[in-house]
Amino acid sequence: MNVRRPHISRIAIAAATAAALGTLSACSSDSSAAGSTDKFDVVASFYPMQFLAEKIGGEHVNVTTLTEPGQEPHDLDISAQQRAQLEESDAALYLSGLQPAVDEAVKQAGTETKIDAAKLTSLEDLGVEDGHDHGGSHEEEGEHAGEEGEHAEEEGGEHLDPHVWLDPVKYAEIAEGVGKALQKADPDHAADYRKNTAALVKELGALNTSFEQGLKNTRSKVFFTNHAAFGYLAERYGLTQEAISGLDPESEPSPARIKELQEEAKADGVTTVFYETLVSDKTAKTLAADAGLRTDVLDPVEGITDKSRGDDYIQVMRANLKALQTALGTK
Repeated sequence: MNVRRPHISRIAIAAATAAALGTLSACSSDSSAAGSTDKFDVVASFYPMQFLAEKIGGEHVNVTTLTEPGQEPHDLDISAQQRAQLEESDAALYLSGLQPAVDEAVKQAGTETKIDAAKLTSLEDLGVEDGHDHGGSHEEEGEHAGEEGEHAEEEGGEHLDPHVWLDPVKYAEIAEGVGKALQKADPDHAADYRKNTAALVKELGALNTSFEQGLKNTRSKVFFTNHAAFGYLAERYGLTQEAISGLDPESEPSPARIKELQEEAKADGVTTVFYETLVSDKTAKTLAADAGLRTDVLDPVEGITDKSRGDDYIQVMRANLKALQTALGTK
């Protein structure tokens, strides 16, 4: 059916076209922002949470992160825009105890689904606030797996180590919890979330096996690192982490601590001082030079950048394994 339409001037058409293009441009620039897509929108606090959401959510989720690549996550400040992002999201995935600003923002946000990774496994006080961690066996892990953060609540979280994602076994426990939370929050895609979770847990299991076998027979069990991020990894695989600083990567070690590490390097046959990609390597390299040690990267996988030895968590962790094997002297 033909309908006679009134004449529209070229100027009006041009103006309407410009307005439409402007609107499309504005939409496209925010296309990945939480709350602006037709997918299930997840705001992740930092990379390890982002990785879980992307791997488990697959094509059904739109994931944004509060911590940009290359940004040190511990000292993150939340902007007004990020608070709005949280409000508009379908779910917030974070790890309480690591980023105080995120904890407070999530608490205040009206986000319907809030997933705290710290409550999906057991956090521990590994005694590393002063830089020491004596590692050891993790055979009793099964007793802790189902506690879902009870230890954190009992202790008030004051000295609990939040770097739990560096233990593939605990990270797999968190993955299972995230999968269940997404299935409940977005039941239309529950089957896919369940399938993706199983695949990721299997992949993390293979990573754990590689670490177990790769670090079973080494000349030394002691490694030096820039800050005490690797306590869970050390405990899982029977190693001893000695950190230049404590849990805070920005804290400065005392002269007494430096001297102590120099003496320990001689006593325990330490060959390498590890530093990180997101934190200054100055102190680590100074200690290494004074003690006649090598330096290398041991990445806490808090973010993926061009300097990372891999494109994702699994690849970087496998690079960490190779670095540890070299430093500890695999037999």
